Amino acid sequence: MTHSPPPGAPRARIPGPQQPPPSYPRIRAGLWRRCLWGGLALWALTALATYGTGNTTLLPTLILLGSFLAPVTFVLWAYERHGRDLGVSVILGCFLTGGTLGVLGASLMEYYLLHPSLSMFAGVGLIEEAMKLGALMFVLRRQTRIRGMRAGLVLGATVGFGFAALESAGYAFNAAVSAGGIDLRALLETEILRGVLAPFGHGLWTAIAGGVLLACRSPYGRFRLTGAAAATYLGVALLHTLWDSTHGIAVWLVVRLTGTGLAGQLFAEGYIPHPTEAQRHLFTLLSVGGLVAVALLGLAWARSLARRAPSWRSTP
Repeated sequence: MTHSPPPGAPRARIPGPQQPPPSYPRIRAGLWRRCLWGGLALWALTALATYGTGNTTLLPTLILLGSFLAPVTFVLWAYERHGRDLGVSVILGCFLTGGTLGVLGASLMEYYLLHPSLSMFAGVGLIEEAMKLGALMFVLRRQTRIRGMRAGLVLGATVGFGFAALESAGYAFNAAVSAGGIDLRALLETEILRGVLAPFGHGLWTAIAGGVLLACRSPYGRFRLTGAAAATYLGVALLHTLWDSTHGIAVWLVVRLTGTGLAGQLFAEGYIPHPTEAQRHLFTLLSVGGLVAVALLGLAWARSLARRAPSWRSTP
């Protein structure tokens, strides 16, 4: 038997339905900034300690900090701004698994398929972009809910930055090891240059290709290699090829503009023997200008795709 409360008595409040906890952890806004500045401080301290003590056991720490700092920072920025609903596990899978599979696949295919030639840069662009997209599809093969332009831009960039971090670590290691011993200056120069250029390379290209690929993905999770996806892949491979061959193109242009012979041979070799002061300045202008032009093309392309994503600006 139940008793109703007397008139005028306050009624007990019945709790409403509780919201389920989010499937992704709440990361405080601005974490990418703290990662950037904190990582830079740690990298600088490690570089000073390595230089001051000559302790070669610090080299792996220096290489890893310098190679992963910029890629991790940009992945955190993309996650905070546009990818919170995708989940941390997917982000980590794309960065670590996708990046590693991309590097391994590209290394094996380039070793067996490519040989030094004028067309080698085109082969590198086609192979590496294909391997990164293949790695993205492998990581997301069971994540059928993940599709659309926004998800593709974020996760494609994540795979690309994972690839870039591992590749930069390899380049830094090669720069450090010389015939005369450990070359710390070459190591630091390599890490600084690749860190500055990281936002305009692998992460940007795979973001573009990944955005179109996931925009074409079916509601049942099947990846559809449509004409748009194929054209986008060829387009980013072309950007990759132009980026890698900028140095050789600059050499070729300098040779053509200054009236020196053997332009094709010098393009393949990648340097001008005994350049004049004017040739040095012209080469710097053309090589840097070429990188800027390719970067601007990639940024404009990615921005145009982002504007087509209906939920890009409304992401939590």
